[in-house]
Amino acid sequence: MNNKDYLKDISDIKNLMNRSSRFISLSGLSGILAGVYALIGAYLANGIITKIQMETHPIKRFLIGYDSIGTLLIIAFTVIVLSVLTAIYLTYRKTKKQHENIWDISSKRLIINFLIPLLTGGIFCIVLIDKEYFDLIASSTLIFYGLSLINASKYSIGDIQYLGFIEVVLGLICAMFPGYGFWLWVIGFGIMHIIYGTYMHFKYDKQ
Repeated sequence: MNNKDYLKDISDIKNLMNRSSRFISLSGLSGILAGVYALIGAYLANGIITKIQMETHPIKRFLIGYDSIGTLLIIAFTVIVLSVLTAIYLTYRKTKKQHENIWDISSKRLIINFLIPLLTGGIFCIVLIDKEYFDLIASSTLIFYGLSLINASKYSIGDIQYLGFIEVVLGLICAMFPGYGFWLWVIGFGIMHIIYGTYMHFKYDKQ
């Protein structure tokens, strides 16, 4: 056995260990579609926000704004559900093609580590809504989502941690400039998902 054979064996062992400890069958296409869903949701939300801003009567403007929170939450919830269902379906289809199991110890660790910061952020955002700190909601969703990606990257494709860092930075900028919260949210959840999903698709899905 020559050196090339040894190097190939080492590479095969490394890949096997990587597959056993990390869930690497995430679909890049699901990231692209999640970004598209976010942009559609942002378009619908922008129409509601514009209507609120155009209302000149202060009391009526307040009532419209308060009543519209429910509609905005429905839009956000719909975007999340569509994104999750799409990710599950496309990832399941990818694992079947690769003859792998979608539900193993690595995928369980991935989900748990992703959900801990995400659920914490969701509860925190509910508190912000209850206290009417609406300006901090966009930044909080970006920050906690970014932390979820960073935390989950230990058990998945390491590249997603960089998307997490970007989301956290955008969230911090959003906290400093809440007036630009809507557009930073669009960049973080919409455009960055499409860009990063495209990168992941061509790097991993096309192998």
